Amino acid sequence: MANRERARHWRYPELPGVDLLRARYIDKTFVWHTHETFVIAAVTEGIEEFHHRGTLERTGPGGIALINPEVPHTGRAGAPEGWVYSVLYPASELVAGIAAEATTLRGTAGFRVPSVDDPQAARLVTAVHRAAEEGDPLAADSLLRIVLARLLRDHGGPLPERTARTAGARTAARARAILQERMADPPSLGRLAAELETGPFALLRAFRALYGMPPHTWLTDARVRRARQLLDAGTAPARVAVAVGFTDQSHLNRHFTRIVGVPPGAYRRERARTYKTGSEALS
Repeated sequence: MANRERARHWRYPELPGVDLLRARYIDKTFVWHTHETFVIAAVTEGIEEFHHRGTLERTGPGGIALINPEVPHTGRAGAPEGWVYSVLYPASELVAGIAAEATTLRGTAGFRVPSVDDPQAARLVTAVHRAAEEGDPLAADSLLRIVLARLLRDHGGPLPERTARTAGARTAARARAILQERMADPPSLGRLAAELETGPFALLRAFRALYGMPPHTWLTDARVRRARQLLDAGTAPARVAVAVGFTDQSHLNRHFTRIVGVPPGAYRRERARTYKTGSEALS
């Protein structure tokens, strides 16, 4: 059972602004979460399925999942054999630059659909990984820009603005700011609602409408996001757990793995390494 699943979440120094994940998952379940970056996941074996904006998407070999920043989604196997995929997590600034240079898109560029069947683009995504693992910066950077430009031209469009126009949305935005500030010691829903001079159920509805998840789910996601920043800076997982408000390291491990896809210790070790060859790449 220990060898059923394998995952590597890492960065190639010659691709700044991009995280990479290659994985084989069978029993893995990603809970509701978001990313600051875009998610471009090319499935090479099996089927991945994920919830996205009220629909259940299924992506098989030759398919690509396309998730815009800050959009809640899940992930799990859609077949008994699980799924194998290569994922790119490009920063919004990188995607915006490529959109401006290589497309006619205006406004904030993103993807119009959450999944597409595009075998050629899927092969390009895996080729980016291969070039990075082999330590070929020219190929990795070139292929990354080629595939992002292709996906934006074929499946891209301007992202809608997320603005807190209604009173409920403004209250939800204030609640989010409070939870972000008090991450390690957050108030209860009742105390939070009272502080914002609203009712608990009204706050729940407004928060879910604006952010796609209830406050407690959003807080767990935000804690993991902050944990990643601290791990990137070299902080030990046990200290990270306390800093972001988890009860202990095992609590951090459980939530981190269900959102990021690898345990925090493995994540931190990869961040601490320098890559020159692909000899240890996931086969």
